[in-house]
Amino acid sequence: MSTPFTPDVVEAIKRHMNDDHSDDALLICKGLGGRPDATSATTTGVDAEAIEFTAVVDGRSVPVRVPWSTTLTERSQVRAEVVRLYRDACAALGVPARGEH
Repeated sequence: MSTPFTPDVVEAIKRHMNDDHSDDALLICKGLGGRPDATSATTTGVDAEAIEFTAVVDGRSVPVRVPWSTTLTERSQVRAEVVRLYRDACAALGVPARGEH
């Protein structure tokens, strides 16, 4: 899997997701990652094609890979794609997204 992101950029994205958006990661794994029974999720990777998580399901860690809507070529695209995944996951799960009523 190719990546337009340097290792330090990947680490920064993972750190931001895990520090500030762990609930969003869980929603993405549940709604789009095929793990509706996940109880927690940690962002483990980002590349041009997808974002990767480790989800906890029945006490076991399982890998989850959720594709972007397009191949990413620059860091600035990551935020928009994560927001899209979050909103799509909320819609799939029937829960309101932040800022939507």
